[in-house]
Amino acid sequence: MARSICLCIFLLFITWIPILSTSFPLSTKTRWIVDEKGQRVKLACVNWPAHLQPAVAEGLSKQPLDSISKKIVSMGFNCVRLTWPLDLMTNDTLARKITVKQSFESLNLFDDALGIQIHNPKILNLPIFNAFQEVVSNLGQNGLMVILDNHLTYPGWCCSDNDLDAFFGYPNFDPVIWAKGLGKMATLFRNVTNVIGMSLRNEPRGTRDYPDLWFRFMPKGAEAVHAANPEVLVILSGIDFDTNLSFLRDRFFNVSFTDKLVFEQHWYSFSHEGGAWVKHNSNDICAKIIGEVNHNGGFLLDRGFPLILSEFGTDERGVDVSGNRYMNCLVAWAAEKDLDWAVWALTGDYYLRTGTKHMVETYGVLDATWKNVRNSTYLQKLSGIQHPFRGPGLQEKKLILHPHTGLCVTNNHSGNVPTLRLELCTKSESSTFNPKEGILWINKMCVETPDVAGQKVKLGVGTKCSKLGQISATKMHLSFKTSNGLLLCLDVDERDNSIVANPCKCLTKDASCDPASQWFKVL
Repeated sequence: MARSICLCIFLLFITWIPILSTSFPLSTKTRWIVDEKGQRVKLACVNWPAHLQPAVAEGLSKQPLDSISKKIVSMGFNCVRLTWPLDLMTNDTLARKITVKQSFESLNLFDDALGIQIHNPKILNLPIFNAFQEVVSNLGQNGLMVILDNHLTYPGWCCSDNDLDAFFGYPNFDPVIWAKGLGKMATLFRNVTNVIGMSLRNEPRGTRDYPDLWFRFMPKGAEAVHAANPEVLVILSGIDFDTNLSFLRDRFFNVSFTDKLVFEQHWYSFSHEGGAWVKHNSNDICAKIIGEVNHNGGFLLDRGFPLILSEFGTDERGVDVSGNRYMNCLVAWAAEKDLDWAVWALTGDYYLRTGTKHMVETYGVLDATWKNVRNSTYLQKLSGIQHPFRGPGLQEKKLILHPHTGLCVTNNHSGNVPTLRLELCTKSESSTFNPKEGILWINKMCVETPDVAGQKVKLGVGTKCSKLGQISATKMHLSFKTSNGLLLCLDVDERDNSIVANPCKCLTKDASCDPASQWFKVL
């Protein structure tokens, strides 16, 4: 069932996401990213690494470039966060004199060189930078927007506390050279309309007193990009591996431009206290960490700045309990805030990562063939946040999201008695839920809860409306009491995605309990 649902999602989003119709360039309007017409443009991106050795976008030895671009579109993404090493702009030998073939052969990656000759012969003998341009160009031909992300200084894997390029002033991170490199990259893509933004540096980190250094050098990088290419969004990351922008609460970031400034934040299951997702009740830890994420960066939305969740993700093999629980929480938060985002990562495998050839990326949405989706259920979960819920130019549609599946609650029109079920959010009917009133309405019909556990939840016309409460720390359990005082919660029957009533679970401190099926996020 999950596979058939996902195929529908892919077909739907090929036609739905407003890529080719977007009027470039993009700018900001309070907390929103908008096009030239002032209409909301939601970035639903995937990270495509091109910063490792041999400084070529991953996967080109496995599939044709155009096939990968089309696959990105078919999965519902409308943009790519394309990573690059600073060396690509500051080392002309690497960028202009070394060909793709020479780069691979110098690393003894002869099989990958052969794969590129088979699948992408056009780029085999191009200099490294020209191959990078080909990737950007092909993404544009397929209607995909691009964010150019300066990931690190020299080609390789990222990121650790003790990296020599971890922060401004470290041995391999000269702020002056960095700003010049950013300006050069911005200049080279000045007239490439699908390049809509530049991310200045990935995951600043280290042991220095870096808020002061951040304020000293980050504006210089921002100004260098804007001066070279005033059309692109200028995207700034925080500190502590880009988990922390809290220093902006009490200190103003001063640059000469206002309508191109965007901030980015990262959030993984391991971004907070180790093992938190298995040590604590999911309701409690989700609410706690969302509070921290809002404190560290989410507050910028309330202050009128766009915020991109530019890296998140988990092991898609389904074996990581912490990651699975975190993803349900993250999707709920991202939907509530209607965030722009970029999932890590597209990658099926890497040419060379930390000395290992063809290392599989378990966080990758593609498998090692670079042709097939690694986990269709995971992709379906992301589909719930791929489209915008509100913003300039949009008619706001209120929905109730089921984060675990990425689907939304709607009316089940089949059968004699109207009931509730999960459906693609783009197909779901608008809902209304006022927590004070406690009545859930779906297309002018209200919920009538059953008096017995296990039964389907019905819809009526207002004569028997049931009162629902939002309980647990996350407020994502929708509960009610039966006539005999039994507390039940809305739940999902996985056999047909119908909404049923079951005893509320995971309301205690039991850390082994997973409440995912009973989480519903009111948007």
